[in-house]
Amino acid sequence: MAATNRVLILFAHPALEKSRVHRYFIRGLDSMEGVTFHDLYENYPDLHIQAPREQELLAAHDIIVLQHPFYWYSSPSILKEWQDLVLQFGFAYGDNGTALRGKKMLTAITTGGPEDSYTTEGFNRFTIRQLLAPFEQTAHLCGMEYLPPYVIHGIHRLTQDEVNTHTAEYHRLILALRDGTADWQKARNWPRLNHDLSQILLPAQTDHA
Repeated sequence: MAATNRVLILFAHPALEKSRVHRYFIRGLDSMEGVTFHDLYENYPDLHIQAPREQELLAAHDIIVLQHPFYWYSSPSILKEWQDLVLQFGFAYGDNGTALRGKKMLTAITTGGPEDSYTTEGFNRFTIRQLLAPFEQTAHLCGMEYLPPYVIHGIHRLTQDEVNTHTAEYHRLILALRDGTADWQKARNWPRLNHDLSQILLPAQTDHA
């Protein structure tokens, strides 16, 4: 059965060899049918991003996943450079800028801090959703639907078994995005998609990857 949606994973990690989680998350993504894994640092080591190429990729996919570590309450620098160069007036927004309208976007991130540190009373003073507001507003300006983020907290304290569990869960989410087997309305106001994935993932009609 053909995939319902084409999923583009825009991956940004400047030190993948030091990653505790992302280097496991990305294994096998490039072999999933209907999923395009696009490593920005690998493709643009000189940071000279080719906007027309990136725009073609965006136009060819239905769901955009921004996967990266949560650096200084935002993303690694290449993703900001990508936004500045690729999401141009007349393409992503503004007069005739409708290329992304109707697509979905979400953020998949890892943080060193525990979940309770990302509350209005916690160490970081803001929730993850609040801190990701620039990404959400960018999606809104481009006419995209912004889904709750997929967030793994406290990565430095995870056991290998926990990393493996999170990896399998993330892959299930990517397949659900591809196959259209998720109830996004139920998760619309959740702080993060993996708050309880079992509540939103519907039985898949196909399990090919």
